[in-house]
Amino acid sequence: MELYTILGAGGVIANELTKELHANGKKVRLVSRKPKAIAEAETMAADITDPLQTRRAVSGSSMVFLCAGLAYNHKIWEVAWPKIIQNVIHACSEAGIPLIFFDNVYMYGLVDGPMTEETPYNPRSKKGEIRAMIANKIMDRVKEGRLTASIARAADFYGPGADTTGIMNLLVIGNLSKGKAANWLGSDQYTHSYTFTPDAGKALYLLSQDNSTFNQIWHLPTTNPAPNGKEYIEMVAGILKVKPRYMRLTGLMIRLAGLFDTTTAELHEMLYQSNHPYIFDSTKFDKHFNFKPTSYEDGLRQTIGR
Repeated sequence: MELYTILGAGGVIANELTKELHANGKKVRLVSRKPKAIAEAETMAADITDPLQTRRAVSGSSMVFLCAGLAYNHKIWEVAWPKIIQNVIHACSEAGIPLIFFDNVYMYGLVDGPMTEETPYNPRSKKGEIRAMIANKIMDRVKEGRLTASIARAADFYGPGADTTGIMNLLVIGNLSKGKAANWLGSDQYTHSYTFTPDAGKALYLLSQDNSTFNQIWHLPTTNPAPNGKEYIEMVAGILKVKPRYMRLTGLMIRLAGLFDTTTAELHEMLYQSNHPYIFDSTKFDKHFNFKPTSYEDGLRQTIGR
């Protein structure tokens, strides 16, 4: 039976992918430093910054998904990501195992217009530079013919289970559902794409089942056009039947808050994403798979549970 291994198990995207694999009768191995047991899945504890542990983690796999999420700190990323990507590329290429890397859009930097798979890399953040390095390493090895791999990118995401990692879940849905005012990063007047996490999980599975998609970059299904910040908050408030109270978090406010919290401090270099239109185009995927992304209204209702 084919074995599908998820490196970086336990995150919201990995969890959605696990559900999709199980729903389709696939054998799954979940790998993380401290994996949680899930019915019908094999679990393995491994540190993928270590080459031997990485090789053991992927051994016997038919497909590997790299969905690792590190602490939101560029200093940690600078140390860990080069080791992780080198180890995973080497282990997969050595064993002839296809790799799908779940990625974000930081390497694009500030884009004038829609982000597509052809958008050049022009990072304007330290985290973006690291993401560009990862993507280039993967695709360089692909071009050399030594690795079968695809990069699957999502926009900022929201959805059920994203309460600790999704900005929309944390600052908007979480606050309004508790009777607090919502927070919005940067300007509330620009359109901002969000990928619905269950759509991302389904899309990763679909990519793994279609050999014609390998050795390419794919944008995961995301609805366009997207609302702006004010419209998102009004939509969530309408579903919750509360007043759409909110406050915009400016760059100065984030800098001040960042003096007391490193994660908040790391948000500052990414504020350009919130102070300009953020348009994520998934036309390539949608057409290839005839996939209709979940609407924001439906996705928010499912996330809120109403």
